[in-house]
Amino acid sequence: MIYFVVAIFSGIISGMGIGGGTILIPTLLFLRDITQKEAQSINLICFLPSAAAALFIHAKNKNIETKILKPIIISGIIGAVIGSFIALQIEGDILQKIFGIFLVVMAFKEFFILTKK
Repeated sequence: MIYFVVAIFSGIISGMGIGGGTILIPTLLFLRDITQKEAQSINLICFLPSAAAALFIHAKNKNIETKILKPIIISGIIGAVIGSFIALQIEGDILQKIFGIFLVVMAFKEFFILTKK
């Protein structure tokens, strides 16, 4: 049941454009006996249908600037390939620490952005 609730929450956050992995990856690591690389792989598989659904809704509501799609898609694919190769070369525990630092940095960034408004 907990995985269902986490998946729903992760999907909601993903649909908002925040990134469901911020919820899904830590949950998988704390509740399952899996590695960081496995958790990130599961997140990527879960991301695809969530992203497709969100893309459909946002396109239907005309929330997508089509002029900038091509460079963003190309850059994103290049970054994903590079990131995948890097992740495969890094030890799982170091990758986990990098992910944790990333989450903390993003939390501080969001906190200070919200307090300035």
